[in-house]
Amino acid sequence: MNAQLKPDPDSLIAAGRRAIEIEGRALAALLPRLDASFARACEVCLQCKGRVIVTGMGKSGHIAGKIPATLASTGTPSFFMHAAEASHGDIGMITREDVLLALSNSGETAEVLMLIPHASRLGVPLISVTGNPKSSLARAASVHLDVSVEEEACPLNLAPTASTTVTLALGDALAVALLEARGFTPQDFARSHPGGALGRKLLMHVRDLMRQGDDVPVVGPETMLVEVMREMTRKGLGATAVADAERRVLGIFTDGDLRRLVEKGEDLRALTAREVMHARPKLVREDALAVEAADMMEAHRITSVLVVDAAGRLVGALNSNDLMRAKVI
Repeated sequence: MNAQLKPDPDSLIAAGRRAIEIEGRALAALLPRLDASFARACEVCLQCKGRVIVTGMGKSGHIAGKIPATLASTGTPSFFMHAAEASHGDIGMITREDVLLALSNSGETAEVLMLIPHASRLGVPLISVTGNPKSSLARAASVHLDVSVEEEACPLNLAPTASTTVTLALGDALAVALLEARGFTPQDFARSHPGGALGRKLLMHVRDLMRQGDDVPVVGPETMLVEVMREMTRKGLGATAVADAERRVLGIFTDGDLRRLVEKGEDLRALTAREVMHARPKLVREDALAVEAADMMEAHRITSVLVVDAAGRLVGALNSNDLMRAKVI
């Protein structure tokens, strides 16, 4: 290869577009092949009491690594088993409760074919994904899924490109069909992704983030404003609750309220919490989702919210900084 070669930019763009066009046609050709065999493959996976074990070699092996990740995160227990490692002990991962999903474009990959007798002895259903319906792997399978392509995107028609794209799309189609059949919900997805943005939005509750106990700023209604300010300073929330002896919320007083009093020239020493508080403040239940508290604060343009229990008693406080630290917003 000539290291000094500097292709024309238009030629590079044209080559890239050709590759995508070829892969697009390959994906379109796959659509009519999602037929009764595909439905049967889905049924086999739905009936599986164990896990869907996905295996392959080479480029098919790389695709076989992604498919179980998608299956597992959408409600179908699954993992990848490297076909070459299987004959060196990893074959013990397969149990009688499992399903084996084997990928091989040629359908003749030796390391994959070696798994057939073991799967047969265990009575494990074999779903094959190949580009050759007449191959050894296809003929041995309980269900065969055809991912053949007319041409690879590689101009030499050698490097797996269109074929791997089609196989990956088939894996996604299988995962989505199973997801829908199981009635998989956003909440289910969040439980599989507790560290992700969706997990934080759907699983994290106000009680998980709120300030509680001595960290909650609260004063009685007859507390003098000077002491109200001290409470706000000590707790660092930028606001304080005003509550009765049974911790029922009567109102709230914020830094903004204090600034407005100063601007009016009020005698701060003569005022009580009852006189300066906002009555009937926005409250959120401790069992509400944290994202609901965030939505409330955004809708009403407030930065702090008081938290109450089912009986309406003050149990915590939350501000926008708490939500940002937890990456809810």
